[in-house]
Amino acid sequence: MFGKAGKAAAVAAIAALALTACGRSEGTSGGSSSGSGGFAQNSVIGVALPQKTSENWVLAEGLFNDGLKSAGFTPNVQFANGGVSEQQNQISTMVTKGAKVIIVGAIDGSQLGTQLKQAKDAGATIIAYDRLLKNTDAVDYYVAYDNFKVGQLQGQALLDGMKAKKPSGPYNIELFAGSPDDANAKVFFDGAMSVLQPKIDDGTLKVLSGQKAFDQAVTQGWKAENAQKRMDTLLAASYNSAPLDGVLSPNDTLARAIITSVKSAGKPIPVVTGQDSEVESVKSIMAGEQYSTINKDTRNLVAKAIDMVKKLQAGQKPDINDDKSYNNGVKTVPAYLLPPVIVTKANAKEAYANDPTLSKLTQ
Repeated sequence: MFGKAGKAAAVAAIAALALTACGRSEGTSGGSSSGSGGFAQNSVIGVALPQKTSENWVLAEGLFNDGLKSAGFTPNVQFANGGVSEQQNQISTMVTKGAKVIIVGAIDGSQLGTQLKQAKDAGATIIAYDRLLKNTDAVDYYVAYDNFKVGQLQGQALLDGMKAKKPSGPYNIELFAGSPDDANAKVFFDGAMSVLQPKIDDGTLKVLSGQKAFDQAVTQGWKAENAQKRMDTLLAASYNSAPLDGVLSPNDTLARAIITSVKSAGKPIPVVTGQDSEVESVKSIMAGEQYSTINKDTRNLVAKAIDMVKKLQAGQKPDINDDKSYNNGVKTVPAYLLPPVIVTKANAKEAYANDPTLSKLTQ
């Protein structure tokens, strides 16, 4: 996603953050607290990533490899493009290789309990990355953007975008959610519905399909073709004559698929939300098609994960700023949450000013 200069700058920033992390204290957990005693700086650090379903996951792979090396660690970064069983095997292999910390971006955060227990029994620290690990006590920390806030921003953007086009309602909308095996998907949806449900209740918003529940709105595997097929069906069933004013889309890949469906049906493009700041969606926003996205800079998230590893290596506790919100079904996982940023055409230039690739698209 980034050019060579941008990638070099990102790696340098991550390395600098990681190498200075031990001298800082943020959030509610002091950086000087003693931890489990630390470990050798050149230790193996496992990073188990899911399938390559978005640009941000691909970017994370390179940033983890380069950032961990720059910080003096031995990275073992793996993608599980073959599915859950492959990720299970990869985590077990990381344990065998003696990984001191395993950072897990789960395909399905509820199906890794056996492997995570194996890792904990071997003395590893487990950090859930971007997606919460569920139904297990074998997870120590969670680092992510504030995903409920992401949903709230998406819901508000949908309302704002429709109002800008048509000052008063009612508005016809449809709701899309992410993959049900991704723990974040319902968090995004619930955040959005905390904004949208009151407007549905008072009649400002109408969901003509009647599909208002998460289980009705899910998109298996976050796959564009699944979103496009569902949008085709919704348009044919409910929007032959009625206008479609807006669509809640949880990410950019699905947003583009929804827009493709609407175009193919020969209908005006509604207000469509998104997330991830993917290149093609930023282009679409600047062209006046997709309405919004969310900027969750992967460089900052990887940097914070490496910061956590550095603290652990030094025998200190990683910084946390939320120790109450993320109950995984067995325990409340201490979290460090980064703030997401809503991006529309109006603020894209400012939002991406420091992004070496996306800044070029907003000129």
